[in-house]
Amino acid sequence: MSPKQGQEPVAGTLYLVGTPIGHLGDLSPRAKALLSTVDVIACEDTRHSGQLLSSLNAHGKRLSFHQHNTRTRLPQLLALLAEDQSLAVISDAGLPGISDPGEELAAAARSAGHPVICVPGPCAATTALVSSGLPSGRFCFEGFLPAKGRDRNTRLKSIAQEARTSVLYEGPHRLLQLLEELEALCGGDRAIQVARELTKRHEQQIGPDIATAIQHFKAHRPQGEFTVVLGGAPPAPSEAPSQQELLSLLKARLNAGSSARDAARDVAQETGLSKRELYGLLHQQGSD
Repeated sequence: MSPKQGQEPVAGTLYLVGTPIGHLGDLSPRAKALLSTVDVIACEDTRHSGQLLSSLNAHGKRLSFHQHNTRTRLPQLLALLAEDQSLAVISDAGLPGISDPGEELAAAARSAGHPVICVPGPCAATTALVSSGLPSGRFCFEGFLPAKGRDRNTRLKSIAQEARTSVLYEGPHRLLQLLEELEALCGGDRAIQVARELTKRHEQQIGPDIATAIQHFKAHRPQGEFTVVLGGAPPAPSEAPSQQELLSLLKARLNAGSSARDAARDVAQETGLSKRELYGLLHQQGSD
């Protein structure tokens, strides 16, 4: 159960705290209060987060926690929780636990019986998705793709065939490569929005399709981190039923008591084919 307002931080609790992805005004009052009073703050980069934490007069002990020291740092952080210290985890920007080791820490803390609470905040994936104008009712988050090789090709082929909107992260040095790979698999007219500088003064959304995005970034060198929102694959055209299959459908309705005209109407509604053609097919079969 979450603590009541005003009682945070709670001893022995892990807090996943969302921090701004650009605009500093997006840091919530709850996040400010918690970061100011928590015992320990695990940061993706203590130097990067230092300015933010200093502005909050945060006095908690700061520890680095990133993909390169996860194995050694995890036991230390779990030990702090076992000692009833409150622990906040922040990433360089956004919501920790998405494409960073916060996910592994949250799972380990829960397994050890410690409460895990998320203090919501900005997230590049959902921010780019909802501002893209692409369907967001169902979507897939892919994060960063493998850098190269068979794993990358397999993931890209799967994404190209995905009917739902896909959200990916990419760095500036590999953005054009990604767009060209998507063009080869999806075609240049697939809908896309490439977001950069989200929530900042010079925020950009480049689209509306892959070909246009490639043209833009060939003319303007990619800079900064990118969130790519790719429209879903269009539904594959269904194969038209054979004449024999249509006759089987028509005869099934005749055997059930339908007239030839009603049978043709029902099968036309089911298949999208012409009622007249289906009616003619029945008469042709009867005259053979």
